Amino acid sequence: MFNIKKTLTIAAGVAGALAFGGAHASADTTDYVVQSGDTLNKISAKYNVSVDKIAAQNNISNVNWIVTGQHLSFATDDTTSTQTASSTTQAASTTSSTDNTASTSTQTASTTTAATSSTTTSSSSSSETAALNALIARESSGNVNATNGQYYGLGQLSAQARSIYGGNTADYNDQLNAMKAYIAARYGTAVNALAHSNSTGWY
Repeated sequence: MFNIKKTLTIAAGVAGALAFGGAHASADTTDYVVQSGDTLNKISAKYNVSVDKIAAQNNISNVNWIVTGQHLSFATDDTTSTQTASSTTQAASTTSSTDNTASTSTQTASTTTAATSSTTTSSSSSSETAALNALIARESSGNVNATNGQYYGLGQLSAQARSIYGGNTADYNDQLNAMKAYIAARYGTAVNALAHSNSTGWY
């Protein structure tokens, strides 16, 4: 006598292979032997294959009727898992590509900033040198012994300024450093000192 409610189980010799190999194969056909107490619903849930699919592939007209010892063959399709893994790989690849692009953009921005900073510094240094040379030319024509009353040297510093910043010797570098110190303390930059000199005739 056949029982209306039947279960599908894996034959003992096939169980291990199907559990670890068949579950990951793409569209593999698996043969199951119906055991007492199992139903198509249980088979469907256990192997993630729809009842309709099992019924269609085994010519079962009544899904509530399977018999003990009956062999059921159906495809276990792992396409979903494969697609999920592929999507994950693509997402990881896209993320990696985005990270690389962001890293390249950051490096490019950093290089551009450094280049701009270098150009700005170079330009500023050039402007400072030009302004300092213009002041020296105007004040002493580069003569370390030039005097005008109490004013002396390259930058024509007063006795009071020389007592603070130095530049009392005839050494060019000594006078140049004293002049730079005076300008930095009073005007901040040689460019500012030159602008003041152009406006007033002195600095």
